[in-house]
Amino acid sequence: MPPLRYLLWLAPYLGAALGFEYTFPDCVNGPLRSNAVCNRTQDVATRAKALISMFTDDELMANTVNLSPGVSRLGLPGYQWWSEALHGVASSPGVTFAASGNFSSATSFPEPITLGSAFDDPLIKAVADVISTEARAFNNFGRAGLDFFTPNINPFRDPRWGRGQETPGEDPFHISQYVLNLVDGLQGGIDPTPYFKIVADCKHYAAYDIENWEGNDRTSFNAVVTNQDLSEYYLPSFQSCVRDAKVGSMMCSYNSVNGIPSCANSYLLQTILRDFWGFNDGRWVTSDCDAVDNIFSTHHFTSTYAQAVADALKAGTDIDCGNTYAEHLPEAFNQSLITRADLEKALIRQYTSLVRLGYFDPPDVQPYRQLDWSDVNSPNAQQLAYQAAVEGIVLLKNDGTLPFDTSIKKLALIGPFANATTQMQGNYQGIAPFLISPLQGAMNAGYQATFVAGTTISDTSTAGFAAAVTSAQSADAVIFAGGIDDTVEHESGDRTTIIWPGVQLDLIAALEAVGKPLVVLQFGGGQVDDSALKNNQTVNAILWAGYPSQSGGTAIFDILSGKASPAGRLSTTQYPAAYTDQVPMTDMSLRPSATNPGRTYKWYQGTPVFEFGHGLHYTTFNVQWQQTPPTQYDIASLISDASSNSPLDLATFDIFDITVQNTGKVTSDYVALLFVNSTAGPAPHPNKQLVSYSRLHQLAGGSNSSASLSVTLGSIARADTEGNMWIFNGSYQLNVDTGPALLTHQFDLVGQSVQITHWPQNVTSNSAV
Repeated sequence: MPPLRYLLWLAPYLGAALGFEYTFPDCVNGPLRSNAVCNRTQDVATRAKALISMFTDDELMANTVNLSPGVSRLGLPGYQWWSEALHGVASSPGVTFAASGNFSSATSFPEPITLGSAFDDPLIKAVADVISTEARAFNNFGRAGLDFFTPNINPFRDPRWGRGQETPGEDPFHISQYVLNLVDGLQGGIDPTPYFKIVADCKHYAAYDIENWEGNDRTSFNAVVTNQDLSEYYLPSFQSCVRDAKVGSMMCSYNSVNGIPSCANSYLLQTILRDFWGFNDGRWVTSDCDAVDNIFSTHHFTSTYAQAVADALKAGTDIDCGNTYAEHLPEAFNQSLITRADLEKALIRQYTSLVRLGYFDPPDVQPYRQLDWSDVNSPNAQQLAYQAAVEGIVLLKNDGTLPFDTSIKKLALIGPFANATTQMQGNYQGIAPFLISPLQGAMNAGYQATFVAGTTISDTSTAGFAAAVTSAQSADAVIFAGGIDDTVEHESGDRTTIIWPGVQLDLIAALEAVGKPLVVLQFGGGQVDDSALKNNQTVNAILWAGYPSQSGGTAIFDILSGKASPAGRLSTTQYPAAYTDQVPMTDMSLRPSATNPGRTYKWYQGTPVFEFGHGLHYTTFNVQWQQTPPTQYDIASLISDASSNSPLDLATFDIFDITVQNTGKVTSDYVALLFVNSTAGPAPHPNKQLVSYSRLHQLAGGSNSSASLSVTLGSIARADTEGNMWIFNGSYQLNVDTGPALLTHQFDLVGQSVQITHWPQNVTSNSAV
């Protein structure tokens, strides 16, 4: 969330009664009817330029903030650029839910951390398509904007981060595929014509993953990051979003990168974003909310506000989510720190985007303008939200207790999530049409269920233990539902430990002593150390659900009862609790060193509690190559065979076709994860890296299915110290699945190593890395 003072400034625009009401320009009878912006035969840039040329200097400066007043003399309505839709149309300054009836709710999908654990790209695109359909319906009735500040694609680097739940996980390749499919679904295609469905906004650019850890606040933190780590870890998801998915907008982050605030950082906003990735002038950059103010107030990067706003505008921040531009651009203009051309450039970018969204065109020629309340929370959307929850839930441990035997009728549901509703949505949520708690899910599944909280998330009192134990004693099986929630992990706050908070483990221990089958449901985006549960034979199963949202209770109990089968995979590493004592959050490096055990599954040198990609099933699988892959690849041939019509890193290295057989009896999905490891290239070498994945659906017992795992040159490449990506010669091994691999293959890359990308260097950096 943005700072409190900004929320107070926006207070008149928040809430159902006083929400911002969107209207469209009148291109038939209004003052703009003869302006080229209303001429559909003109190209989008010409139309936007014609409009902006009519603005006075003061009108230009007034419209550089997210709550743009418009220009009344031109018949140009005000516009709120800030709407949210992280996992469904969400409560935000630009979104107004009705108190009841039409537009009183929107489909609430699982949080991205749960969606990401499905490893199902078509699912992500389908979810995004529903979200954008509902967003357009809200806009058509004045209840939302046309652009949405979503998705969050910062990699979940450190388990303590308060906003990890908003991301699909820790792996840059996985996040890159996720965002490619998500933006495709949100925007209505890859750079669609004639109209965008909505405009997405990839955030937070760049190297942002600290809220407030031991006094290190995001609004003043300087992330010191090498080009190697920028290229290889922090920015691949943004490259995918910009270059490949053609996102319509970007958000610069609160923090500095190597000494320069992100929203005043021309290396990030011009050299990489626009020059290297091709983010053209039909797309715009917004600051995170109050981040322009922070250039002066908390980073102390400039000596005046006038210089701060000038630096941000000239670096490429087109919209200030805040009011700092409106307050201080006039000073900068009068001091000749900026020009009218600088202002026009920012406004042309914004309004080119609105032209592409059909903002100035008649509704009868736009299919998206026909969407209405009947397109919100449709039966298809409800089913998809349920499917997404089922697919993202991960079975961490099971001794055979799950699925429950039919003899189990009476359940004791205990713990702070056992009767959770809105708690299961996580953050950046909207108003759901319904919320099915675990308790309700149990009853809907036909169980006789009793509920005793026993404790809260962080309470240290044991006063509720006795009632919980009494409930457990009269049940056939016990389910403890706990973990962490938004009181522990949240925007503006990071964790300092990754242990189970409060007395939850003590309550679980008391329930173990009852001697009934015991299942732990773990909620929350960030992982907690499950060592005490994993290694305890009296804890029969652990199921991680993240934030499963509106149909979470149904999804959970369909899995527990065997109506559905678990097949999700962890998209983050679950570290032992000692990890937080071994490296500070402020250390942005990935590779292991004397002061860093290594970050993520690629570099961590310790033993995880549960590794990235871990996930059990109710059945067993066998995997075979359909054809034995080559044992040698010539690097020069790979390069020469690559198409010149796309970036070299997207060229196909090979496609590995596998046959997957369900060797058990239970119908189940299967996620095929393909990793590669090698000692090629400079040390240190990653443990392994994900290069492809695919989710197969509903394999019946004894049946076969096939998957084609396409691997690009970029996915097997590694970065040198300057950030350039190379295909290094040497020996490699492919592994399908985690733990003991189900299938392996060794091959060599022969010939000269080849550089396939040239990372832009920051020749003006004022901070060595």
